[in-house]
Amino acid sequence: MEAGSGIKSATSSIALEIAGFVKFTFIGYVSIGLSLGVLPVFIHNQLGYSAMIAGIVISLQYLSTFLFRGYAGNIIDKKGPKTAVLSGLAGFAISGLFLCIAFLFKEHHELCLILVALTRLITGFAEGLIGSSPINWAINTVGEQNTARSISYNGIASYGGLAVGAPIGILLADNYGIAGIGIVVFILGIVGYLLATRKNDAVIKSTEKRKSFASVLKTIAPYGICLTLAALGFGTISTFITLYYAYLNWTNAVLCLSVFSVFFILGRLIFAGAIDNYGGLKTAVACMALESVGLAVLWLANMPQVALVGAGITGLGFSLVFPALGVEAVKLVPGSNKGAALGAYGLFLDISLGLTGPLIGGVASHFGMLYIFPFSMGMVLLGLVSCLFIGQKIKSFKAQSNNAGI
Repeated sequence: MEAGSGIKSATSSIALEIAGFVKFTFIGYVSIGLSLGVLPVFIHNQLGYSAMIAGIVISLQYLSTFLFRGYAGNIIDKKGPKTAVLSGLAGFAISGLFLCIAFLFKEHHELCLILVALTRLITGFAEGLIGSSPINWAINTVGEQNTARSISYNGIASYGGLAVGAPIGILLADNYGIAGIGIVVFILGIVGYLLATRKNDAVIKSTEKRKSFASVLKTIAPYGICLTLAALGFGTISTFITLYYAYLNWTNAVLCLSVFSVFFILGRLIFAGAIDNYGGLKTAVACMALESVGLAVLWLANMPQVALVGAGITGLGFSLVFPALGVEAVKLVPGSNKGAALGAYGLFLDISLGLTGPLIGGVASHFGMLYIFPFSMGMVLLGLVSCLFIGQKIKSFKAQSNNAGI
């Protein structure tokens, strides 16, 4: 009993320690979530631009995040994750100020759109710097044996932040406009920055030779491509659900984001041991299959209540895809490149979310809004097939190695 209690105590202590780092991820993604359900409608309805333009502007954030992932990985490996986290939180504060400025020019549509686009770019910079930094900070502190847990908790913080931020953003926009969102984002960035300055950094000095970022990116690319395809389901919901609901004359679209996020978090909490028990690839395949079912329900939903069920199933399915594939990807690189590996892996999520705007927006514009979910479902199924292919290649390689050993 005493041994069991000691293990539980140690596990709880590690969990709390990881939570102390991923709270910065939570702050960042609350800031992102605040405008997620507001800006597409603001650009489309108030500024009068098309769904495709709205999607492209929203996707600028993911393009910017993509460009700064490698930079963040190098900072983490050379200077430590604390520097990257501080830079990201400062970026969120600045993006909040620019959103307030954009609101002041809401009657000048072109100028306002440019300012909103600039806000998205700054937000992308902030996300790029803070995206994987708390994970590395946690791993460097609690050890590599807790990599899967650190990645999972970070995901809970990110999607939990979106779940909290999205409905609050709607309330702020309804009462104070996007300036209200900008003020809250600025305050969150400053508070997060001050909290981060009080924590000790954790830099791992490895004797292994560092690979170039391009080499690391090439190494983990097969897993990253699977992630790109799987994340299109989430990207479609997060970017276009408000427009989808408006097209069908449904209300409370933000509930879809919240339900998705809640079930995403539940999936990571309830099935936290699946990756260690069954392996990353098997877990990812099962999750993508479930995510596809959720997207099919969203596609066939004839009432908003059914759409919420689809969003929940999609969130549950997508919940373990990132950590499952991430654990397998990080194994492939030396310890001196762990920060770069997580940054490179995160790039593929940025690629997916960056493609979502123009790609799904193009599907909506050319074929109709009703086709966005069957299309994204097809992409997720393609990701599932890609995972099966990688698994088969690994089995073949191991069989050849065993034969060579004999």
